[in-house]
This record gives sequence, C-alpha cells and structure tokens, in this order.
Amino acid sequence: MKFNGVDFDRYFKDYPNEEGYFGKYGGVYITEELKKAMQEITEAYYTICKSRKFINELRRIRKEFQGRPTPISHLERLSNKFGNVQLYVKREDLNHTGAHKLNHCMGEALLAKYMGKKKVIAETGAGQHGVALATAAAYFGLECDIYMGAVDILKQAPNVARMKILGANVIEVNDGAKTLKEAVDAAFMAYSKEYKDAIYCIGSVVGPHPFPMMVRDFQSVVGIEARSQFLEMTGELPDAVVACVGGGSNAAGMFAGFLNDPVDIYGVEPLGRGAKLGDHAASLTYGEEGVMHGFNSIMLKDESGNPAPVYSIASGLDYPSSGPEHAFLKDLGRVKYDVVDDEETIDAFFLLSKLEGIIPAIESAHAVAYAIKLAKKMKKGSILINLSGRGDKDMDYIIKKYGIRDVK
Repeated sequence: MKFNGVDFDRYFKDYPNEEGYFGKYGGVYITEELKKAMQEITEAYYTICKSRKFINELRRIRKEFQGRPTPISHLERLSNKFGNVQLYVKREDLNHTGAHKLNHCMGEALLAKYMGKKKVIAETGAGQHGVALATAAAYFGLECDIYMGAVDILKQAPNVARMKILGANVIEVNDGAKTLKEAVDAAFMAYSKEYKDAIYCIGSVVGPHPFPMMVRDFQSVVGIEARSQFLEMTGELPDAVVACVGGGSNAAGMFAGFLNDPVDIYGVEPLGRGAKLGDHAASLTYGEEGVMHGFNSIMLKDESGNPAPVYSIASGLDYPSSGPEHAFLKDLGRVKYDVVDDEETIDAFFLLSKLEGIIPAIESAHAVAYAIKLAKKMKKGSILINLSGRGDKDMDYIIKKYGIRDVK
C-alpha cells in the first residue's frame, strides 16, 4: 500500500534510514563520545538481533516467561452501551508485570547481556518501564538503576515498591518539575559516565538512534499478534485501531501491525486540564519541531524554545515530546493524532472497570475514552484498542483524587 508517496510494503526496510531518520525526524543529537556508545549499540543490534540464536531466545522468553501471546477481548457490554460499533482490546495488561513495557525491556536486557554489559540504566514515569526493566535485570542477573521523578514516586508507590523488591536501585530526581523529563535528564547524565559497562534502556520510542527503531521493533510483537488474532476472531480487520501516545512505545508497537492495511489508525494524547501550555502533554497536537534528549521530533516549547512544562494525570504520558516515528506518521497523515482530557479519561477508567471487569492503567484509559467517542461517531464497524497496561498502580491515586465515580 502506498500513502502520500511512502510505500508501506517497504516501510520497515526504509524507515528509519541509516542515520536514524524518519523523514526529517529522529537522528543522533548527543556528544561525540556518546555517539560512539550509540554506534556500538546500533552495530550490536543489527548483528546480534538478526541472529537465529537471539531470535529463538527472545521467542522462548516471550512464551515461557512473559506469557505471550496476550489475548484480545471483546468488550460486549461496553459496545452495547454506545450503539452498534464493536469494541475490542488487546490485553497487554496480561503481559507479565502488567504492561507492554516488558516486550522491549527483555529485548534490551538480552542485548546488554550479549554485549557483555553489567548494568542497565533507565528512567521511568508511571513506573511500568522501571518495573519491567528491574524484572529483566533480575532475570539476566544485571545491576539496575532506575531514575524517577519525586512527584511520580509519590503517585506510583506500588511500582516503586515492586522495583525495590526486584533488586533495582530507585534514584529519586528532584530537579525541575520532578517528573518524567527530569528523570530522563538524570538517566542520560548517569549513562554518560557509565556507558562502557552499562546500557541505557530507553523506555519508549524516543532518544537518539537506534532506540526509536529498536523499541518499536521489540514492541511490534503487539501489532503482529493483534492483527492475526483479530482476523482469526472476526474474519476481517478492524475498521480502526486506537492507542495512547506519550513517548509512544505501545502505540508504535500496535500500529506496526496495521500500517500497510486499509485501517484507520488513531494516536491519543493527553489534553489534561485543557489546551493552555502547562496544562497538557499533547506535543503532536500543539507542539513544533525541536530537539531534546538526543532526537529531533515535535515538542512542546516554552517562550525560550526549551521543553515546556507539561501535565497529565497519567505519569507515563507527561512528556514534552513524542517519538520521531509518530511525528513522521502524523506529517504523512497515515495516523491521526487527537486528544482526550482528564475527565473523559477517568469516566472511561470506571466504565471499563464496572462494565467489563478490567481495571486499566490511566494511560490506557485515554485510548478507551477516545474509542468511546469514536464509536459514537462511526455508528457501525469495529475498533481495536491497545490496552497497554493494568491499573493496579493507579487505584490509590484515583480513589484519593476522585473517589469511586458512579459512571452511567
């Protein structure tokens, strides 16, 4: 399929290019010394990860340790509530550790092991990436340092406890807004001093090349599984695919299975409290081109051109930029990016919980909220939602902030 001049039959061979660009987005904007470290990772990935031994080991881990493939569930009661459109969810909440994050963490940790590294370093926002990497480090016998903003540490106490139980060193970051951006800054700084013995396992499809490509490739198992499962379940492809987007790893993985199909694809960003700068984290919707954390993409900027303060009820989405591939797909028009606010998200959180017995992560509830809005417009057809994680980590925070909401 060709779309605006891009041949999606060849898409994964052509993008990113050798310099790590998706069109004009991506690349490597870091110090010369760190570029050497990134080149080492790139060469190892292209070499080791194409080997039969690596692929077979990763497949074994996914099946025997992660519990893949995760299923698709039909949301019959939620569908009936909003008309004739049938809603389905890809259950990444049932992946080991409760979210999609383990898909790339096991791949990155396996790569680190093959490269002879002794430590993995990462940032985390909602804590799911931190938990997943701590799990992978424990599995492979690696040291693990996780950088996390002080605000997120308070919001995500259950995941902080999990990381520590798994043996990770959780390092509190108190700079700036004390959230995900600052955690990334701190993790990059630490990695610049330890790159000879450690590997920085970025938690999304962001950062310098090869990470946007590598994380997407590891996460593509979600979309590949979902496409096959949906065809087997219904005999056809979904009319629409929906996933939440912060940095964008769960969305990139889900979309990878459907980019070459006649399927509408939607990425959902957090509008938070509203469209005013500082009240949301919808970078693709309100941002402009800019460089941060080693890559060029679309980002939210303040008056000085620096990354702007952002807000989202979902700790995993409060990032002032998005992956370069998402910026590219937006410019192409292949994926439509839109927003939902906090109130819509919380309503969807309680609706899915009460009608279907599935408590979603707040991040995932953004996608559910948008799918509900979309179902009301479509009148007929089917929507497949990537339920990127479960909501155990969010329950205490939501109950404290909103109580038990009676959604009708």
